[in-house]
Amino acid sequence: MAMLVFLAVLLSVVLVSGCSQDKDMPVDCSDLYKAGQTVSGIYSIYPAGDIPVWVYCEMISDGKDEDKGAWTVIQRRMDGSVNFYRPWNQFKRGFGNVEGEYWLGLENMYQLTRKNKYMLRVDLEDFTGRKGFALYSSFSVDCETDGYKLQVSGFKDGGAGDSMTYHNGQKFTTFDKDQDTNEKNCAKVYLGAFWYNNCHTANPNGVYLWGDDPTLLAVGNVWYTWKTNFSVGMKSISMKIRRVS
Repeated sequence: MAMLVFLAVLLSVVLVSGCSQDKDMPVDCSDLYKAGQTVSGIYSIYPAGDIPVWVYCEMISDGKDEDKGAWTVIQRRMDGSVNFYRPWNQFKRGFGNVEGEYWLGLENMYQLTRKNKYMLRVDLEDFTGRKGFALYSSFSVDCETDGYKLQVSGFKDGGAGDSMTYHNGQKFTTFDKDQDTNEKNCAKVYLGAFWYNNCHTANPNGVYLWGDDPTLLAVGNVWYTWKTNFSVGMKSISMKIRRVS
């Protein structure tokens, strides 16, 4: 009997301890920033509260107000080293190299944005070294049963123009899961995966183009409102979110 009592007490201590540890797990880069991690780099976060996910955090403590804080990078293209023409399950769970090009995963995005409010920033750079960005005050992704539908609004121009609002309210489409409003599968037509409408003004997960290639119209990693040209691919595209207090 004494042994049973001892085991029961021990189990209760373990359970309580486990709960307290869950509270300390960082949900996103903002939690890490508040805990004193102010250096940009690779960290593990817990969007769903139990399974660690590796992510790149951009920690910015100076500059303009729209830059400051901890940004959780959810998508990044920079050299064409990772193939982004992938099926639904890979876009759902995430893929790539956190040190370079990667996609955080639709389920992780949903888990993040269902708990807290976030803003979105899209940073762009072309092959001449010119840079621009687009800022959105509200960003969230719905659950899988709703097609991981995109909710984005509150555009502020940083020189790149607004290529995301056209995709607001759209479900995510891959070549093996067609959820766009076009009669064809936009992912197949434009060799990417995104919250396509009919079809796109932004295709950040399209083919990595080395600049301007008119023979590959709209299939590249383009951001139309910046170049007003569907044939110009970006040298780098980075999509990142920051918690709004």
